[in-house]
Amino acid sequence: MRHRRHLSSPRAIVAALAATLLLAGCSGGDDDPAPSASASSEPSSSETTEAPPEPTYWPLTGLERTGDAPRHPVVVTKVDNTSSSAPQVGLGSADLVVEELVEGGYTRLAAFYYSKVPAAIGPVRSMRASDIGIVPEGATVVTSGAAPVTIKRINGAGIPWITEGDANVYRETSRSAPYNLFARLGDIAKRLKADEEPPPYLPWGDEADLPKGAKASTLTADFGAHSTSWQFQKGGYVNTDSYAAQGDQFPADSVLVLRVRVGDAGYRDPAGYPVPETKFEGKGAALLFHGGRVVKGTWSKDGLTGPIELSTKGGELTVPAGHVWVELVPAANGNVTFAK
Repeated sequence: MRHRRHLSSPRAIVAALAATLLLAGCSGGDDDPAPSASASSEPSSSETTEAPPEPTYWPLTGLERTGDAPRHPVVVTKVDNTSSSAPQVGLGSADLVVEELVEGGYTRLAAFYYSKVPAAIGPVRSMRASDIGIVPEGATVVTSGAAPVTIKRINGAGIPWITEGDANVYRETSRSAPYNLFARLGDIAKRLKADEEPPPYLPWGDEADLPKGAKASTLTADFGAHSTSWQFQKGGYVNTDSYAAQGDQFPADSVLVLRVRVGDAGYRDPAGYPVPETKFEGKGAALLFHGGRVVKGTWSKDGLTGPIELSTKGGELTVPAGHVWVELVPAANGNVTFAK
């Protein structure tokens, strides 16, 4: 049976303890014989055993967690994804990455950090209106800024952001602008506080729950001017055209491809290209690549801030816990290919 992994609550523990105390209080009566002098006054093991605490899980990976949640919120960093960004720094520490379309058929990355925060991340680039449907509630975005119309929409959506001029956002002198903006993410996270832990970003489950699917050891997500290719190797997925620094590639356990509608953001970039806007709401086709196989399904999302739901013809689809790279591929002009 498929199931979701949820963040645990102390209510189950309290209920278990209450039940134990109630049984202990009702076990004796006036007609019970008095204990003999040789009877032990120590409580039995069944009376002292407490119910074990429910396990807790990381919201961005679904993996079981030991210890308390971080005090900082999820930190999403916008990262350049062109050859000019090489080498990208900090992707290897991300919990989850979302690749989205930007102008000219190229892509940009939204790298999510929560369970682990690297010392530095970059090159940091600008936000898009598409990020409103991508960034989880309560998260803070590290960015190089955005067009005025985008900033107005991001602020209207209540998404806090950090940019150049703020503490620990700096220019790397060994690189050329605009690909030289970096952030000391570890220091930034220390000054951010979260009121509560975010909900699971994806419907997490176990590998055993995944439908068998079809063999697929390679895949390519084509956005137009840029494509991202993956190859299944040694139990995980390797980005064969990555710009990440050696040893700092994102450790993808699964690749989740979601076909999305794309509209016009209503303005052009400095080069004159119309800026696209991913409409990450509604529903569309989904492809979940895991373990060298692919499962076909659908995704749905109730509004820009709604949770991501996945399903197949057989019912709910859950993602095996681990590190996931999400490809938001345009349904109309993008393409996805895969092979055995």
